Amino acid sequence: MQHLVYFFLFLSSSIFSQEIIEPVFIKKSSLQVETLVAVDNFNTQYYINNNIFNKANTNKTITYNNLQLGNLESANPFNPLKINLFYKDFNTVIILDNRLAEIFKIDFNTISDYKNVSHISTGYDNTIWIFNQDTQQLELYDYKTNSSRTQTLPVQTEVLDLKSNYNTCWLLTKKYLYVYNYFGSLLKKMENDGYTDLSQSNNNVILKKDNSLFYLKRNAEKPIPISTPNLLIKQFFVINETLYIYDNETIYEYKIKTI
Repeated sequence: MQHLVYFFLFLSSSIFSQEIIEPVFIKKSSLQVETLVAVDNFNTQYYINNNIFNKANTNKTITYNNLQLGNLESANPFNPLKINLFYKDFNTVIILDNRLAEIFKIDFNTISDYKNVSHISTGYDNTIWIFNQDTQQLELYDYKTNSSRTQTLPVQTEVLDLKSNYNTCWLLTKKYLYVYNYFGSLLKKMENDGYTDLSQSNNNVILKKDNSLFYLKRNAEKPIPISTPNLLIKQFFVINETLYIYDNETIYEYKIKTI
């Protein structure tokens, strides 16, 4: 009987220990930019300032500027050899190499199968994920062949965020979080409990709700709160097991380990 009591105490302790994740502070560094996009494993910083895309390390900073396309809506350096920039006002995507030289331009206004795009993210090979506002569908678009390799079923609610890696795509809407594979098949559908932004690393997801972060492990059904100091979370992302939080003036780095 005593062994049984100890078993349930251990089980309860294990369950409650997973109700919140306590990250370990690593360091902080000063940075004042409009939008911090990413920091890679080599501590290269990608950010947007004054509508200019920057790639900076300790040795130098290189930039890409295309004022004629209006406001730079988003940038995605997940594949550093094929960085994609999205100019929403002009319905255009620019693909850059690792020196920020332009290697491809996709103007969705001029292609035969017009697409009204609201969000984009990286795909594998010569593809990008796009959300077509007119059809309310997510598409894996091949910009070399000007064709969609796959299309999902339409969604009925407003899209808030879109993230991907080479194999999986996460579509966050006001009502649900959808997870798709690169064939466009729906892997998971989870109700959105007030989340507005997401970041992914190794198929695990970090979700933001108000000024709090939550960790959703691959194949898990319920996000776990992450204990963070009283910081303004303007941007956030995870590289391997490092959580980066940017508050408009400082980058905070934390070690985040989960089972």
